[in-house]
Amino acid sequence: ANHIFRWLPHLAGTGGLPANETTFATLLRQAGYATALIGKWHLGLKCASGSFCHHPNNHGFDYFYGTPITNFRECGEDDDSGYYMSSYYVKYKQVCWAFLVGAVSVLLLKSLGKLSLRWLWLLLVLTVFALILASVKIYIVQLKTWTCVLMENENIVEQPYSLKNLTPSLVNKSVKFIEDNADRPFFLFHSFLKVHTALYADKEFEGRSRHGRYGDNVEEMDWAVGRILDVIEKKGLSKKTFVYLTSDNGGHVEEISVKDGQREGGHNGILRGGKSMGGWDGGIRMATVLRWPKDVRPGTVVDEPTSHMDVFPTVLRLAHLKIPADRVIDGRDLMPLLTGNKTVSDHQFLVHYCGSTIHAARYRPPTGESAAVWKAHYTTPRWDPGTESCQYEFLCQCEDTWRGPWVDQHDPPLLFNIAKDPSERNPITPDSEPKFAEIIATIDKGVKHHVLSVEKVENQFSPTKLMWRPWLHPWCGYSSFFSCSNTL
Repeated sequence: ANHIFRWLPHLAGTGGLPANETTFATLLRQAGYATALIGKWHLGLKCASGSFCHHPNNHGFDYFYGTPITNFRECGEDDDSGYYMSSYYVKYKQVCWAFLVGAVSVLLLKSLGKLSLRWLWLLLVLTVFALILASVKIYIVQLKTWTCVLMENENIVEQPYSLKNLTPSLVNKSVKFIEDNADRPFFLFHSFLKVHTALYADKEFEGRSRHGRYGDNVEEMDWAVGRILDVIEKKGLSKKTFVYLTSDNGGHVEEISVKDGQREGGHNGILRGGKSMGGWDGGIRMATVLRWPKDVRPGTVVDEPTSHMDVFPTVLRLAHLKIPADRVIDGRDLMPLLTGNKTVSDHQFLVHYCGSTIHAARYRPPTGESAAVWKAHYTTPRWDPGTESCQYEFLCQCEDTWRGPWVDQHDPPLLFNIAKDPSERNPITPDSEPKFAEIIATIDKGVKHHVLSVEKVENQFSPTKLMWRPWLHPWCGYSSFFSCSNTL
């Protein structure tokens, strides 16, 4: 299904992780593991009935402490907003100025007797338009209170939450969970709110990095990871604890502070593109660090194509649990690669989406040619002229809309050998690669096979799912615009 949003923009919709999806947290809890999610969820909260159907507690987690949405820029301490960085807000301000000039002109003409419209109707029309325009600004200003919510299980403990000391607070919750469950099997998902705008750091880390606020945040997250690993070591659990650290997407290259020009969305090095850019590796090729001393030697490096989807079967294997047989599982067990029993990825094809649209696919020949990992781009975002970003829109779009063309279609697809050209700067052509047509045909076949395996499901980002329903919004009080302080 086509949709504008690729994320849940507020807490008062009904979209989220469907009940029929089985998380590995659910399977681990059924097997006797203590399970906890600390940090960010952002997979929905309530259904239309008002029940917490999308809540972590209903998807395998015994304990939840964190935010049921993401760390929006609005959650910062400086009254900033991501909307201020959008072209829509520029147009909104233009409309506001046009309305102000028009309203003054109309009132002046009426005072001079140049308009026959009755005062009552004139003031009524102007008031309605003023309220409509003001509601947009009120919505943005109140987003922090309405959206930046900290919960413990189903209870709100802070609204809006304060970013000051939030990282140490979340780490303390994870440390306590590990200490409380050190004598039994446990699964902890510590989902960092870092590094993501709004950028924030504890006083100990403010100004510490040579790379501005972003660097400060990276250093604080590094400290947080260390604290969690320290308690695992202290409890004597290092040799029997699987640790997996990664990121969900690459740097958001459009995230540049409007106040001082600091790059707040990260940097993707030699990789082209960034967050929300479909198949470009700058947005989807993530470094991952893991530890499993029982079977994986320190210093092991795997540069084969893998996926975050692989965590599901890998964790189940380590827990000696069976993979569900009632659905297609796209992930592959990572252990053969990590232990050296295999040298070629089980992912012959990986398909890369932007929203619900396939933008690219990569192909790893099963022969094990180390010099070839082919990547075909069927669709690419249309960047602002002279740039490799979508600064005007703040996020690149996935497909063309009524507002204009946002993407470029490629037939034949753009082809790269990312084993030799990881920056995707040198497209392969029929002249430079004799097997060009054969490679494209093979990738096309793999994509078609994938499409046939995909079941149609209800769109969780449809307008009806995303419609703001204030009666579903979690509130913790009825004063100060429904705000409250953390009393834990």
